Amino acid sequence: MKKFYSIVLTILLMVSLFPLSGIAQEDSEHDEDLWNAVNPLNTTVTFLNTGAHPDDERSDLLAYLSRGLGVKTSSLIANRGEGGQNEIGKELGNALGIIRTNEMIEAAKITGVKAYHLSKTTSDTIYDFGFSKSPEETLEKWGEEETYRRLIRFIRTYQPDVVMPSFRDVDSQHGHHRAMTLLSGRAFKDAADPNVFPEQLDEGLSTWQVKKLYLPAASKDTATTSIEIGDYDPIYGMSYPQLGEESRYMHKSQGMGNDIPVEPRQFHLELWKESTASENDELFAGIPYDFYDWADKVANNSLSNQLQKLQKDLNHIVDLYPDRDAILSPSQKALRDVRNILNKLETSNLNEEMKNNLQQKLELKEEQLQQVSFTAANLSVQTDISSQVVTKGENISVQMEITNDGNQAIKHINTSLKAPADWNFTGDKTIKKLQAGESTSITFNGTVPADADYPHPYDEHLIQSSVSFKKNGEKTAMVSELDDTITVLPELSVTTTPEDVIVNTAEVQDEITIDVNVKNYAKESSQASVSLELPEGWESSEEQVPVSLKDRGDEQKASITIQPPDDIEEGDFTITAVAESNGERFDSTIQEISYDHINDAYYQYSAQVNGTAFELLKPDELKIGYVESGFDTIADAFQNAGFDVTKLTEEDLASADLSQYDTIVTGIRARLAREDLIEHNARLLEYAENGGHVVVQYHKPWDNWDTNTTAPYPLEIGQPSIEWRVTDENAPVTVLKPEHRLFNYPNNITENDWEDWVQERGLYFPMNWDDRYETFVSMADPNEDPFNGGILMAGYGEGTYLYTNLVFYRQIDNQVPGGYRIFTNLLSYGIVN
Repeated sequence: MKKFYSIVLTILLMVSLFPLSGIAQEDSEHDEDLWNAVNPLNTTVTFLNTGAHPDDERSDLLAYLSRGLGVKTSSLIANRGEGGQNEIGKELGNALGIIRTNEMIEAAKITGVKAYHLSKTTSDTIYDFGFSKSPEETLEKWGEEETYRRLIRFIRTYQPDVVMPSFRDVDSQHGHHRAMTLLSGRAFKDAADPNVFPEQLDEGLSTWQVKKLYLPAASKDTATTSIEIGDYDPIYGMSYPQLGEESRYMHKSQGMGNDIPVEPRQFHLELWKESTASENDELFAGIPYDFYDWADKVANNSLSNQLQKLQKDLNHIVDLYPDRDAILSPSQKALRDVRNILNKLETSNLNEEMKNNLQQKLELKEEQLQQVSFTAANLSVQTDISSQVVTKGENISVQMEITNDGNQAIKHINTSLKAPADWNFTGDKTIKKLQAGESTSITFNGTVPADADYPHPYDEHLIQSSVSFKKNGEKTAMVSELDDTITVLPELSVTTTPEDVIVNTAEVQDEITIDVNVKNYAKESSQASVSLELPEGWESSEEQVPVSLKDRGDEQKASITIQPPDDIEEGDFTITAVAESNGERFDSTIQEISYDHINDAYYQYSAQVNGTAFELLKPDELKIGYVESGFDTIADAFQNAGFDVTKLTEEDLASADLSQYDTIVTGIRARLAREDLIEHNARLLEYAENGGHVVVQYHKPWDNWDTNTTAPYPLEIGQPSIEWRVTDENAPVTVLKPEHRLFNYPNNITENDWEDWVQERGLYFPMNWDDRYETFVSMADPNEDPFNGGILMAGYGEGTYLYTNLVFYRQIDNQVPGGYRIFTNLLSYGIVN
């Protein structure tokens, strides 16, 4: 701990040299990469933060622990955030989960934190099914035993000294958060109990006793430990909370991140459980902080002396920062010493618990010292792959360039690729010596096996680079991800537009056109025949449509017209799109997920049109203008259902004749995404005043929503949000004005229309509104008071203004008949007013 306090004092002294507001300029003398490597040598402590969703990590504290103290720090998150909203695109569900997973990976890189998940795959049982108000509901849907088994396995594998859930188990918290807190509390004891999931021990894991379990304190008064984390760090050119916010900016699909000044900030913790008594209230009191402390606990003089010497050498390496040349040899010597101690540990007379503890800490230092040596050696590795996307049987080459950017020669360099053995990569090379400033290139050639599996977006990278060197007789090896990912894909991707269709049993369409887009991922040209596999009774204008694709990346569309049977029954149906080429069948869609702030990802799923047949009455003359937000697909869905929908552009809102529309709809959270909507809100109100019908879908309070001026009359959106939502998708709904036209034209709305809803009823319910609004529905989660503001409508001049926070977009996206029918009625009010 003395070393830690010395470092903190040094940093605090340096702080006085820098401005204390805003993000200061980074000192060019600092070597961030080297500091990230050497700083962890100061301590052996490991810290785990648990949460439910990507973005649940306590970024400011984790940045302080990892970047400030060098503590090995990780976040364990339950699900992938599939049930949330998307502020950068239209991906929802599993595709959104892929985005949020990759965002968390990028965020963790900034704070030096390793991100893990309990959820292993898309549509995992541990799924973000939407907001929950209770841990009991959460664990019932996740599967409590399996969730807990995975948590215990992770703790026994990662072996954290300290665990801290991100949230407290209180009624004001999300049920997912509370579930992870409850399980973390149980695991404190159970991870150390050999009778809990004993099969894990048979597989080679050991029990593990967490030393301390903390909670974020409810207030400063209830805290047992308070830590000042607001210090400015000249190495990063910002404070730790600022570093945390920089990481949060990576959660772009959730609109995270804030610009904050350098200022004092205390993080308050409350000790929940501990396995050993502490002599004081410090965060790591009672936990060996470094090998000096471990030496005091070891009842073996020889080993104790070696541990003390090791920590002295580790401290010396830190003191040599930022001199890379000076650090290289001592780090190699320390690496040799760590390996020697590990070998002696196997035959020592220490008890098994002490052996296990020391082995974990020494193996951690072995890993960290290799990173120090590799960084100090100034070896840079750049890779270039022949193609980021490959198909089965394809030859592939990886070009690796190694450069010695340092001032001293590096000897005995070995290069290879870490890849599945059956890819048969050749090109491994040994470089006897790489002089200062010298570069060399190695080409690795391999072949994708004909039976290769298609990787999952959550899998580790298929291919990694491996580089090792020797200095002072000790080998240092580093395995790194390639600069680009390699993904094995089918030769052809088949995507349907639309992916969802409805058949209106009240007016069965004569024909439906399905566009099938075929994309070539093969290196060679491809010819294919495209067809649709139809339900019984359906007919198609063309059985097969030929497509010809010349190069990788080429796409071609095949349009196929199909006819549903006149007597189609209500219910669900599927239509499968197939492309046949060279006797092989391709019937999967590859969704490409590409954003600048994350790695590209590919999500593979069945190429199906999901259909539903139900009765939907609609006025033929209804003309709708839709202000898209980019966060929902309602406009497309209603166009596909045969409605006359025009997507209103910025120019339309600014100057078009809005009176041509019977109804104008704004997409969910449109005021966040469309600045032109804010600018021209007065035109929207004028449209209503002159006889138009405006339908506004839900907003968050901070989506540029002004309580007094956005709507024609005051309307305040409820917050905190947990108190203003109905999360039970089956919550009973009372229609307050059943005779009103909203529930009778053009569709007669019954109790059946509120059935089979998905995820939730509504969120961000209004909390206050002007008396001139009428209320139409009442609903509540179990044992809660009902909300009456789910649909609000007021006359305004000659027209009407309707606000609804019910999640129609989720119902329409999931083809819930009642969602379509009720929303159609809300839109149709514009022509019966």
